[in-house]
Amino acid sequence: MIKPINKPVWQPSQERVAASVLTAFMRQAEAKWGGRFADYEALHRWSVEQPEQFWSSLWDFCGVIGQRGDRVVVDGDRMPGAKWFPEARLNFAENLLRHQDDSEAIVFRGEDRVEVRLTYKQLYLKVAQLAAALKDLGVKKGDRIAAYLPNHPEAIVAMLATSSIGAIFTSASPDFGVQGVLDRFGQIEPKVLFAADGYFYNGKTLDSLEKIAEVVAKMPSLLRVVIVPYVSSVDRVPDVSRIQNAQLLADFVRPNRHVKDIEFARLPFDHPLYIMYSSGTTGVPKCIVHCAGGALLQHLKEHRLHCDLSPGDRLFFFTTCGWMMWNWLASGLASGLTLLLYDGSPFQNGGNVLFDYADAEGMTHLGTSAKFIDAAAKTGLTPIKTHRLGTLRVMFSTGSPLVPEGFDYVYRAVKQDLHLASISGGTDLLACFVLGNPIGPVWRGEIQCAALGMAVAVFDEDGGPVTGKKGELVCTRSFPSMPVGFWNDPDGAKYHAAYFERFDNIWCHGDYAEITAQGGFIIYGRSDATLNPGGVRIGTAEIYRQVEKLPEVVESIVVGQNWPPQEVSDVRVVLFVRLRDGLTLDDALVQRIKQVIRENTTPRHVPARILQVADIPRTKSGKIVELAVRKMVHGEPVKNIEALANPEALAYFRDRPELTN
Repeated sequence: MIKPINKPVWQPSQERVAASVLTAFMRQAEAKWGGRFADYEALHRWSVEQPEQFWSSLWDFCGVIGQRGDRVVVDGDRMPGAKWFPEARLNFAENLLRHQDDSEAIVFRGEDRVEVRLTYKQLYLKVAQLAAALKDLGVKKGDRIAAYLPNHPEAIVAMLATSSIGAIFTSASPDFGVQGVLDRFGQIEPKVLFAADGYFYNGKTLDSLEKIAEVVAKMPSLLRVVIVPYVSSVDRVPDVSRIQNAQLLADFVRPNRHVKDIEFARLPFDHPLYIMYSSGTTGVPKCIVHCAGGALLQHLKEHRLHCDLSPGDRLFFFTTCGWMMWNWLASGLASGLTLLLYDGSPFQNGGNVLFDYADAEGMTHLGTSAKFIDAAAKTGLTPIKTHRLGTLRVMFSTGSPLVPEGFDYVYRAVKQDLHLASISGGTDLLACFVLGNPIGPVWRGEIQCAALGMAVAVFDEDGGPVTGKKGELVCTRSFPSMPVGFWNDPDGAKYHAAYFERFDNIWCHGDYAEITAQGGFIIYGRSDATLNPGGVRIGTAEIYRQVEKLPEVVESIVVGQNWPPQEVSDVRVVLFVRLRDGLTLDDALVQRIKQVIRENTTPRHVPARILQVADIPRTKSGKIVELAVRKMVHGEPVKNIEALANPEALAYFRDRPELTN
């Protein structure tokens, strides 16, 4: 259990609070609507009780380009069914490309091989030319455009060109296998595919052309395949002759090199912008359709108010084009930021590559995963001693729960005066339910607050709200970035089943969570992976936190095994551990693991079996896949291994004799 402490691990100075974007928004809202917001809690309460006032104030404060209309929400009490800004007309790309000056829009590093810099003026021209080329091909609003690209500037150019027309953009990272790409893009029938000739990872150059050829051969909807040279050296042009309808990017845009302007299509607020994908580890991924207005407003809110981002700041998030954090990062252009992109291994240069980047580019905001923070701690990285990090104000963590020891590590070994914001939301909403508060304290092991405009609660088994107890993370009112729907789900049945089946007219997110005494949140893992030995619900993150304290353990994964076999009346807890190289799990280490779990949680948390594995399967975005491992333990097929970054790791969990008794 998390032990109570009587003081926060970080508190913003009065000067920092006064200068924050959030404080400026509060003062403006007070002046417009009357009253006084004494603290963040009061502001949040107003934002969910008066959604028309809050979201219209946000639109005005952030200077959204477009026609807002008079009505903010219609049928706001319906989930699904609410209609946000029904009279609005806007274009997502127009809002991200509002600047056309010589300030830096994008800085890119591809490991230590490639560096690219683009000003806002250069970015605008590249988008203008690509949009014209897409129009010449016959691309129109509603068409799908797919990107099979690394986290490269051309991915953002392709997205902006697509959305300027009103077409729908979707992406996957180049480490996806052929079937993984087909499982996603094949469902939505794109007209154009952008793909890189290869990518760099961990010092290796990986060619993608053969995979692209296989993908294209099985996607008859494609009119054109545009190849982006990335790993090719300047004296070698990629051979695209074996790929149907393929053309190099330079050749594709050449007829429009004279174009300097963009004709932005202003469309309804809920016009589709992105198609995102569920992880797909239990079947073919669900295609989640998100709208332009919802994505824009949510990301402006999160960037400006929760992350304290302003024009001139330099925002980094370690991500790929297969994770929603890429879409979140790209939206930073709407706030006049410089986006710092990186593609490759985060463990280059002894694990220091991200901190090197921070120093070299004056990074103000650094985003990464909880797993990276844990790995940095275990390898003994101490950037506080080896790097300046003078401009770094905020560090984000997401992807999985950040354990209290992760907070300790950041403040001990990275930087002391730092806003550490653990954030959580998902692809499902393209935004956060809970995240950082720049004017409030950071408490060890807690996410600071519910997001503004989001009526977040925790429900018990009976659907009643609870505080200080674990339960289902829910949202009780509609919000602008709810999906438009799922692709190929005409009656909305799959959409309804995904979020609204558990509690009527309530978004049930699928996270096991708790609201703390400070009003913060603790995420204990996915509720569909929650363990239930003897009828007691246990979040998997509660066990990971204890096990991964041990220096011998690199990482772990825990599942519930039906026990006795062939019965579902009860489960026993089974823990798998990956140890440091050269170590073997012996009885002494097993007992130490059990002891640390028992002493810091309850006897119910102690695994019945602890087994060693050489690797743990994870998704492309780095999340461990408890449900897939559970299926392997029970001898059930895993339907979509293409969703995994390392599907070969599943073999370590199949037919383990230790699990037969």
